[in-house]
Amino acid sequence: MTLSENLQYLRRVNNLTQEELAEKLEVSRQTVSKWEMNQSTPEIPKLLELSELFHCKVDELLKEDIGKKQGIYSEITIQKIPGFRMARYVMITPAPENDVNAYMDRWAENSGLNAIEGYEPKRIGWDFPYVSVEQQTCFGLRGYVAAYLLPEDFEPRCEGAEITSQPTAYYARITIRDPFSRSFECIPGAYKKIFEYLNLNGIKECRHDEVVPCFEYVYEREHVTYMDVFVHVDPTG
Repeated sequence: MTLSENLQYLRRVNNLTQEELAEKLEVSRQTVSKWEMNQSTPEIPKLLELSELFHCKVDELLKEDIGKKQGIYSEITIQKIPGFRMARYVMITPAPENDVNAYMDRWAENSGLNAIEGYEPKRIGWDFPYVSVEQQTCFGLRGYVAAYLLPEDFEPRCEGAEITSQPTAYYARITIRDPFSRSFECIPGAYKKIFEYLNLNGIKECRHDEVVPCFEYVYEREHVTYMDVFVHVDPTG
């Protein structure tokens, strides 16, 4: 994939004409056309502007197949998620996702959740934001919550997790294919895409104490790993 092909792809998926892109970069339409026809290359300042505009790295613009990379994301949809019960637990450690997921997996086994016939337990997770700057910078700690969704009539055989519930709520949803191949790029990129979509469509993010503001759900389908990312929104704008 060449720079010219990446520019054509990024301009089209962002619904920009050559004239509109040229205006944003303060160059002529003919200059953009020459870039896309591989007749000239943007100077470094313009490459930096392009990388900022399209939320990618300069190396990606020059060397990678951005179209293939962008294909890891689904379209964004707004979904009504029915209210649910859950058992949740938070950990603050250097690797909280792994630690709390392992803890909740053991809880699901000990509580009897895994033994319910015909029920497929689902585990979700989200960042725990209440970690001090000192904990982060001095000790490298982060927080993460893992939760298992529960049937309405389920009563666990053990303690060790908080049982709570949340009402029906609307979420913006995007799906990532193979999210852990480059997790530090793919997962933050999904959130960035959601917030760009919300801004573009005049949809507001919601923050309510009784509703999880955002969460992630990981699953496998035909030997491929996927992650659904959800952000709580007000669909009325």
